[in-house]
Amino acid sequence: MAGDDRPHDAAPDEAVSFETPDLYGAYPRLSQAQIAFLAEHGERFSTESGQVLVREGERCAEFLVILSGSIEIVEAHGTPEERILRVHGPGRFLGELGLLQGQVAFYTARARDPGEVLSLPIDWLRVLVARDPILGDLILRAYLGRRALLVGAGAGFRIIGSRYSPDTRRLREFAARNRLPHRWIDLESDEEAEALLRRFSVPPEETPIVIWRDQRVLRNPSNAELARLIGLSPPSAEETRSDLIIIGSGPAGLAAAVYGASEGLTTALLDAIAAGGQASTSSLIENYFGFPAGISGSDLAERGELQARKFGAQVWVPAEATALKPEDDGYYRVTFADGGDVVSHTVVLATGARYRRLEVPGIERVEGASVYYAATVFEAQQCRADPVAVVGGGNSAGQAVLFLAQRVPRVHLLIRGPDLGAKMSRYLVDQIERHPRVQVLLNSEVREVEGDDVLRAIVVDNNRTGERRKLVVRAMFVFIGTQPRTAWLGDVVALDDRGFVRTGAPAQARASGTVWEGQGRACLGLETSLPGVFAAGDVRSGSVKRVASAAGEGAMAIHQVHEHLGHTTVDVARHPDDTQAPSGRFAEPGGGHTTDPLPTNRHDRRDGP
Repeated sequence: MAGDDRPHDAAPDEAVSFETPDLYGAYPRLSQAQIAFLAEHGERFSTESGQVLVREGERCAEFLVILSGSIEIVEAHGTPEERILRVHGPGRFLGELGLLQGQVAFYTARARDPGEVLSLPIDWLRVLVARDPILGDLILRAYLGRRALLVGAGAGFRIIGSRYSPDTRRLREFAARNRLPHRWIDLESDEEAEALLRRFSVPPEETPIVIWRDQRVLRNPSNAELARLIGLSPPSAEETRSDLIIIGSGPAGLAAAVYGASEGLTTALLDAIAAGGQASTSSLIENYFGFPAGISGSDLAERGELQARKFGAQVWVPAEATALKPEDDGYYRVTFADGGDVVSHTVVLATGARYRRLEVPGIERVEGASVYYAATVFEAQQCRADPVAVVGGGNSAGQAVLFLAQRVPRVHLLIRGPDLGAKMSRYLVDQIERHPRVQVLLNSEVREVEGDDVLRAIVVDNNRTGERRKLVVRAMFVFIGTQPRTAWLGDVVALDDRGFVRTGAPAQARASGTVWEGQGRACLGLETSLPGVFAAGDVRSGSVKRVASAAGEGAMAIHQVHEHLGHTTVDVARHPDDTQAPSGRFAEPGGGHTTDPLPTNRHDRRDGP
């Protein structure tokens, strides 16, 4: 600030007495040098007490830094339920994860004391922080922490529905997998649920409902309707063309998006539910390289998505691909469930696999209510103080057992074979065998499920002795092998006998007609029976079912995308100076981006006090 004689890197001001303390690293203070760096491309404006800078339920396209005065973060602004969540003073900045992802605000930011604020359009911020990794990391860590605090505080929208309702579960899973701030109000046990239904004149049979800002009520909305409410980004209704479309956003898809976008390809990443795929349901991944303390699947997915967005990848959620069709000009058309489509020169299939459904009598009555195929905080909250069963002998089952054993009194682990360590990593086996709340039942298979609206017990056979026993459990978690998500592909690409996508020489051998004639090369290692269409991760035939290998295949797929494009006659949009790296379409690997000049400042009107 003008006339400031403090050291260049000093904080702008001491914290005001009523400022929310930074206990979790979510509210850092920018240095004078960082503010000066941002100020070169921003504009200052004065604030008055009571002035609204960010309004709950509306998109904010600006990054705001407090230069003087103070700002309070408010939930349910202007209603009887209004509450102040945080107060920030000079040197702090506003926003949270949704600002970077284009979502609406889950809070209102209001000036508490008059002062001055620095404003930068969010598009500028993405460019600027790329030039300063320290500043970029500071903002990213703060935004991740703030989203976690918002989720923990139950801010955002409310879901009212029965714990036994499949649609309630669907909405809660969509909100939880996308880390959306929300609060679930159980129709079965929460007195608040009945009062809210009366207030909004909604009969119980029309639940679940979503309530947003006490102004909008959605009756049993689809995932797409909920996504539109909070500003997630489904594909545009208009046809678009991309260099690269990645279908599925597990570790393979996220890695492909990061490398594709960072190497100059116009990249779009899509998923039917949320970023992360099956890996995002893992409570703790302890053997992933670089994370000695482990990392949850949801955290890994969230960081990967942000990294892809940082390099310019578009992320479309929810977007369910229903068809893939070759075009005459060497492009491919991907059609979505809502009828839209996109055309792309190359495609990476990274749709992963889902756990197989357990086929036993009685399971259809309780599936979706107390039989689960993932073990996250969401499912664990359903179990509470009840014993549960886990079926499966792989790493996912082992991770689920240890996660649930921290939250429920008893976990029964059912293994069909005689050896717990046959398919499970040793580090998991050791922890499970030592855990006092875990009972391991070897040579055991579920034969029957008892319960009407909710699971009451399971009948288990010992396949070695023939002994039958009943286990009283209130939930069952199933991890019994996977099946690929390839039904939507039909016979467009070659599949193996189990439905996984063939790649490399086996794929070329199964290719139809003359599709490979004139290519001037053989099918690449991750390429399918269609030139320019690649498969990576669990969906690929012969892949190693590990997070690290999936991410590695996603990166390798982009290298092979470039190889394909190098053999294809395309209109490459290069920088006017041919000695510089390509910009936009089909950049060479490692070429990076060129940065366009920043536009002139934009002046926006703001709400008065």
